[in-house]
Amino acid sequence: MSATFVGMLACPPSHHNTRRPDGLTTLEFANGFLAQTRARNSFQDGHDLSLAVGTAHFDDKELARTAANAGQAAAWLAAFRQYGPTAPAHARGRFAVVIFNPSRPSLTLAVDRFGTYPLCYSGDHSHCAFSDHACAVPVSEGDIDPQAIFDYLYFHVIPAPRTVHQGVSRLPAAHTLTWSGYGLRLERYWQPRFAPDPKRDLESSKAEFLAIVARAVERESRKSGVGAFLSGGTDSSTVAGMLCKAQGKPAPTYSIGFDAQGYDEMEFARLASLHFGTEHHEYYVTADDLVEALPRVATHYDQPFGNSSVAPAWICASRARADGITRLLAGDGGDELFGGNARYAKQTVFELYGRVPRFFRSALLEPALGLPGMNRFGLTRKAASYVEQANVPLPDRLEMYNLLLRLGPQEVFEPAFLVQIDTGAPLAAQREIWTQSEGDTLIDRMLAFDWKYTLADNDLPKVTGATGLAGLGVSFPLLDEDLIDFSLTLPPDWKLSRNRTLRWFFKEALKGFLPADIIAKKKHGFGLPFGVWACQHPALRALTADTLGSLKQRGIIRPGFIGQLLDHHLPSHPGYYGEMVWILVVLELWLRQYAPEYRA
Repeated sequence: MSATFVGMLACPPSHHNTRRPDGLTTLEFANGFLAQTRARNSFQDGHDLSLAVGTAHFDDKELARTAANAGQAAAWLAAFRQYGPTAPAHARGRFAVVIFNPSRPSLTLAVDRFGTYPLCYSGDHSHCAFSDHACAVPVSEGDIDPQAIFDYLYFHVIPAPRTVHQGVSRLPAAHTLTWSGYGLRLERYWQPRFAPDPKRDLESSKAEFLAIVARAVERESRKSGVGAFLSGGTDSSTVAGMLCKAQGKPAPTYSIGFDAQGYDEMEFARLASLHFGTEHHEYYVTADDLVEALPRVATHYDQPFGNSSVAPAWICASRARADGITRLLAGDGGDELFGGNARYAKQTVFELYGRVPRFFRSALLEPALGLPGMNRFGLTRKAASYVEQANVPLPDRLEMYNLLLRLGPQEVFEPAFLVQIDTGAPLAAQREIWTQSEGDTLIDRMLAFDWKYTLADNDLPKVTGATGLAGLGVSFPLLDEDLIDFSLTLPPDWKLSRNRTLRWFFKEALKGFLPADIIAKKKHGFGLPFGVWACQHPALRALTADTLGSLKQRGIIRPGFIGQLLDHHLPSHPGYYGEMVWILVVLELWLRQYAPEYRA
């Protein structure tokens, strides 16, 4: 992994008597930065310099003309001059922007609504350093942050704004950062605001939805070498079908399967391909593939990233790249815009308990379920579990089955490591995001919550990382801003119906376009049988044992826990505990590459 760009600005000595971490002068930085960006989308006007990554579509017609004639970087400089820190609110698409003036000095960073092109930074009143990779940000400390490692085991990723390095932050999605020698100012320029329209007509809404998706796919398919991921679910099948329609010919589609019971849904990908007439490519991932993939994907990211489906996604993207594909369209976003995750329905069931009169709950029902022996019966045991979960408020309830919490941090971590950790910090951050969501209904609040934790912090980095490692570009048509804005106006029961049908409207709109069996199928995705193979495949088992053996020496994880995990937990329940083994292996592989001497 190498950084795309690295930069730093600092106040002149007359402003602040603070030593720069890297010893560079502002002028030296500016010249070096321009040398790095000479072949990129950069623009200079006077002392102002602009760097733009990605493609933004500007609402302002004059800015759109500037982008078309002079390039993205020129348009962004004009946008910030006109609108200030809110400039990104007037643009759509995937982008990251850096605007700076080394003579003033001043600096502005901005990322799109989902932060799909990351920017990281470190600074105070005297200086601000930045890069597109956390590892490359020039900082004086930069040591591994123990809290970030705990957060990683809690979430399996490190959610923004924290990074694995002390003193380095990741710019959150839909935010701008400004620095002018008087400190850092972080501002959110876009917040999803749900405004359900109860007068929406179903038929016209379905037509509008299909038109927006078609336009989004058509816009992303104008270049040559475009294909699509095809898992066989409703999202990827919709994108693949629309791509065939946009191209007017069979579109290249790529699917992967696993030769393991319960892990393969290739039949649905084949069904979608046959229905739309795609140029279909499929591949079955093996344990040997994982032996190669695991170290590569683990060290590709600028910090530990433990979403295990990144490995098969990379394998899939690599095969597309070998066929000459330069960009893949992905179906991510449909679940989070239209209510497709099973937990949305599950949580509405728990919320019903709050409607039971308090006296009946506290004086009769809960004491009865707590009587000795009641947990011996299946029905009462389930009732007691329901009451226990229903009494926990959201978002805390979402973490009741968190694997790290179920195992117990005291059982997992070394005591000396754990004393450095605020074990309540991840949940505190989740509560803050939950409080900030502006939905008036449970389903909308859960969607807004997932736009950060599921999309911005997890699924989108998974896909952008996998395709980037394969040398491909990627687009997300189901996260087109017109479609996002459209989804914000849908009545809540069109997303999760009164009988708890997941994304009811999405399925209704696609009737007649998608095969009925795909609309009716249960969600699966690109999971992989890592735990099963880690027990059965000699090379993968050896890689796992060697990696976790060296992790034992770092003072993070209790050696006894690692031994119990490999010798007892994993063989007993490979599907369940395989995820914990995966994230620990990824952690150690990443540390070997970027912090080999680290000891907690």
